[in-house]
Amino acid sequence: MGTDQTVLPPVSREPIPPTPAGVRLADAIRIFLGTVSVKNTRRGYAVVLNRMERDFGKDANVALLNEDRVGGWFTFVWGEKAPSTFNVHLAALRTACAYWREQGWLTGDPLVRLRVKPTAPDYSKALTEAEITDVLGSDVALREKVLWTMLYESSARAQEVLLLDIEHLDTVNRRAVVTRKGGAREVIVWQTGTARLLPRLLGGRRYGPVFLTDRKAKPSVALVDVDQASGRGRLSYRRAAELLEAYTRGLERGPFTLHQLRHSRLTHAAEQGASTPMLMALGGHRSVRSLAKYTKVSAEALGKWQADNDPAARGRRSQAT
Repeated sequence: MGTDQTVLPPVSREPIPPTPAGVRLADAIRIFLGTVSVKNTRRGYAVVLNRMERDFGKDANVALLNEDRVGGWFTFVWGEKAPSTFNVHLAALRTACAYWREQGWLTGDPLVRLRVKPTAPDYSKALTEAEITDVLGSDVALREKVLWTMLYESSARAQEVLLLDIEHLDTVNRRAVVTRKGGAREVIVWQTGTARLLPRLLGGRRYGPVFLTDRKAKPSVALVDVDQASGRGRLSYRRAAELLEAYTRGLERGPFTLHQLRHSRLTHAAEQGASTPMLMALGGHRSVRSLAKYTKVSAEALGKWQADNDPAARGRRSQAT
């Protein structure tokens, strides 16, 4: 046998013919996306579903989306992508198919043969400034919005912020005293985003944990971790991490972690020219060596710095003024 093989897409260019009793793919996608309340998640789901509509046709009958056609199509389109991208789109399509089965529009699981690809977790990657804008601008509960904004703006560790009590806050000067890793007591400072949101979260409370659970605490929870007025407990790291990952799962490089908000702020500060002492104070570091991973600036940032500090360019700017 010859070794040359021609790889053809498993999906023909002809749309699946609709039947009178079936539901159009375009309608099924529109209705499903309408059930997804989180904007970023809805946008992430739409990437794979819009591609599906384009390849199968708006009038494709959802009932005819069988295992051979959909599974083969998905592998052809996304099989060579990075494992994280493959897995995110697979999860999105599985969620849509599950919804369509609940409505009785689809029988069986057209993705039954597909498995997620193993990925090596990378919790050190910094988000871009555009990604930070998307995350902090997400349509989420006020508690999450304040927490994520404070973590990014202050570059504090998540556990340090979650352990904050209202008594530790100096809202006038946009700062708070936290207990750093190792037990040192230090000041963190935030910016306008946190300053605008924090009073709304506190709602006039003067004592107790800053970040509270949605439900009342169990009797076994220590009193120091309970808001005496409402009976709600301190938000745990595990729950806070789950919420961020859930809300950012639909983003292109998501899901993101709480640590990445801190890492991103330090990286952006380094790219903006923050000095080593300033970075150490911002992140609560004790060693210059621990800052190395934050000072790897991007090619774009390096190019901008070179342009801003180009003597010839400064001369031209001086002549222009």
